[in-house]
Amino acid sequence: MALNKEEKNVCVQNFGKNASDTGSTQVQVALLTKRIQALTAHLKANHGDAVAKRSLSLLVGKRRSLLDYLARTDRDAYIKLIESLGLRK
Repeated sequence: MALNKEEKNVCVQNFGKNASDTGSTQVQVALLTKRIQALTAHLKANHGDAVAKRSLSLLVGKRRSLLDYLARTDRDAYIKLIESLGLRK
């Protein structure tokens, strides 16, 4: 369920500070969200894939911890990010 290079570049351009900013919290959350969406689509077609279910729960947990960090450090960026990604909270 890896993202291709074009999808990653689009996320970096939309959420990063510059074209090479791949480590910021906003970019990491956006990339995790794309991977979560891909895994969710895979699991809808393959209900019994236990490894994918575990991977999905790990990704959701990592995204949650990054979002919690962003909410603590930069509340405005957090609100803007969850609105642009369409996440609940």
